[in-house]
Amino acid sequence: MTVGTVHVLDLESGNLRSLSNAIKKLGYEVKWIKKPSDGLDEAEILLFPGVGNFGHVISELWNRGFVEPLRAYIASGRRIMGICVGLQAFFSGSTESPGVQGIGLVPAELQKFNDSTKSVPHIGWNSASVTKPEDEGLYDLRAESKYYYVHSYRADTEVPLREGWTVAFGNYNGEEFVGAMCKDNVFATQFHPEKSGVAGLRVLRAFLQGTRISKAQASQTDTLKKNLGLTKRVIACLDVRTNDEGDLVVTKGDQYDVREKTATATAEGQVRNLGKPVEVAERYYLQGADEVTFLNITSFRNCPLVDTPMLEILRKTSETVFVPLTIGGGIRDIIDPDGTKISALDVASVYFRSGADKVSIGSDAVLAAEQFYKRGEVLSGETPMEMISRAYGAQAVVVSVDPKRVYVSSQECTKHHVIKTSYPGPNGEEYAWYQCTIKGGRELRDLDVRQLVMAVEKMGAGEILLNCIDKDGTNSGFDLELINDVKSAVKIPVIASSGAGKPEHFLEVFEKTTTNAALGAGMFHRNEYKVADVKNYLSQHGLLVRNESELVL
Repeated sequence: MTVGTVHVLDLESGNLRSLSNAIKKLGYEVKWIKKPSDGLDEAEILLFPGVGNFGHVISELWNRGFVEPLRAYIASGRRIMGICVGLQAFFSGSTESPGVQGIGLVPAELQKFNDSTKSVPHIGWNSASVTKPEDEGLYDLRAESKYYYVHSYRADTEVPLREGWTVAFGNYNGEEFVGAMCKDNVFATQFHPEKSGVAGLRVLRAFLQGTRISKAQASQTDTLKKNLGLTKRVIACLDVRTNDEGDLVVTKGDQYDVREKTATATAEGQVRNLGKPVEVAERYYLQGADEVTFLNITSFRNCPLVDTPMLEILRKTSETVFVPLTIGGGIRDIIDPDGTKISALDVASVYFRSGADKVSIGSDAVLAAEQFYKRGEVLSGETPMEMISRAYGAQAVVVSVDPKRVYVSSQECTKHHVIKTSYPGPNGEEYAWYQCTIKGGRELRDLDVRQLVMAVEKMGAGEILLNCIDKDGTNSGFDLELINDVKSAVKIPVIASSGAGKPEHFLEVFEKTTTNAALGAGMFHRNEYKVADVKNYLSQHGLLVRNESELVL
């Protein structure tokens, strides 16, 4: 039974399905507004979601004739909530898009985070703490909770406070920013409540109900200060492929071999079936996973736009899993069986509309990087990374890297970037370089991992999913040398992947590298450890993690 109607601006933002699912979860009906005449006059509760580039979103507002009607709506006293770029739109502008004028409720420009000391975009779970304990509550924001952020540009707290806004702040490695703000009938969050688990749903519910008083006002205690800052992310990864019966299943193997072992060398075992993707994803969400990643390791049987089972998995998962979802496999320019050319942007758009928050690009990123260097390090403007990041923002583009270690006796033995390794090769080699692969590790390319990550960062990738063929399925821990080498080459966030077999491996990667996210698969699928086991272990050793103990609203 619905308890009310919520109007949502539809500017074709990537998070619309996720937001719609969150609203429906709370018992409300959703009505979309694509243009002012679609019902803006009758709306009593209005949500303004936005992701990606400030200029792209605000230009859509102006082009569709929304700016003045929105100003009139706000002046009428009816409630409005901005999310992510929706919050940024209330400012006068952003240095991300010089000359683009925002709605102007706050006379200030957003500035980019300083990337000389940390990874940008700011991706992950951080605080939103009210600046003054005596302030009226910000819709059930809680000092002990963490919320999911993904942005490169920040709003400074000084001007909103001076203009009479109640402000909840976040802190990213010493840079303070507006996490949420409220004044009269206007509320806005830089974080995504629809992707912030139970904590985010609480905030969204309080706004929809019009309940301003928080249950837990923030206070500047030592406990709160220790809780400030970006947490370490623990990500659950689901390798999904078609089994011999034609069903999509979660699977896992050793060095990409996902079939069960048989007694004879000639007989081929069945595809290892570790569960149904939607059920497994929900289980990890309930265990506290900070993100869930689906890698469609057989890509697509036909065409991504008609691969109904995988699209349905995303749709169903996004109805019950309120943390970020990434989908990888087949995000590239394709030709439909009927001869129609379909761009990577169109493919990605289908997945965003089905509930994905990020898309992961693998082999095509390697091929694009090769062409980038052949052109003399000149961007083409037409790669999947460039097209998708222009439309949806860099934070929506993940590049999945599958390198393989190659040992050499000296630096002079190869033209590629090498490291001096603490783990000598089979013949005592003290040096190694990491060779890029495509097609699930089956094909080697004359490109090293450092060349690849530097190229895709320039193409607009917002995050690197760093696998390691040598470590995959070994349960021996992450390749720390690889992670540190890649982290030193790029400013964007890096997700450590491949090799996790126990909680100690997560602690090791967070203590011995500067990565903020690490991914596990087989150890979770085989029920050897729960996601909560890893996070509790990290917390016991003094690392900051999201620990949302209550899983009910």
